[in-house]
Amino acid sequence: MPDAPRSPFLLLALNNAWANDRLIAACEGLAEGGFAARRTSFFPSLRSTLNHIHAVDRYYIDAMTRGGLGPHAFYDAPDFASAALLRPAQAMLDQRLIRFCEDLEPGAEAGFVTTDRGVKGMVAERVDHLLLHLFQHQTHHRGQAHAMLAGTEVKPPQLDQFFLAFDGGRAG
Repeated sequence: MPDAPRSPFLLLALNNAWANDRLIAACEGLAEGGFAARRTSFFPSLRSTLNHIHAVDRYYIDAMTRGGLGPHAFYDAPDFASAALLRPAQAMLDQRLIRFCEDLEPGAEAGFVTTDRGVKGMVAERVDHLLLHLFQHQTHHRGQAHAMLAGTEVKPPQLDQFFLAFDGGRAG
């Protein structure tokens, strides 16, 4: 029996949480110092790349839920020294994003939220545009982290699948 239809944003949020958990769990298998080791990519390490994802997630999820952190989501963002410390914190953010997408009323994705851009001021953004931007950002940087992981002793996890029937229903 097919599942009830789900919002594409909820499906993206669920897949995002799955991909983050798989990638960060793989990073937990790195040798001592491997998480922070210098590597070639946009950010110089897995640590800095995955911490960047976390900080940007904080900013946008906070903006969409009207939490009021604004740029402090970046300035006060924790710097997780290990994948084991990052994993539960990222999972909490991922669950907030899933809840936001679950609670998004039909049509509300065309609404606006205000983002605090610091010195650039307050900017009204469409919710659907922010969500798509956030998912694009996460995918982009996870791909970079995936490539960095390929240069280590840890096999990068498969992240290019979605919630297909042959995957065993991991969409929950």
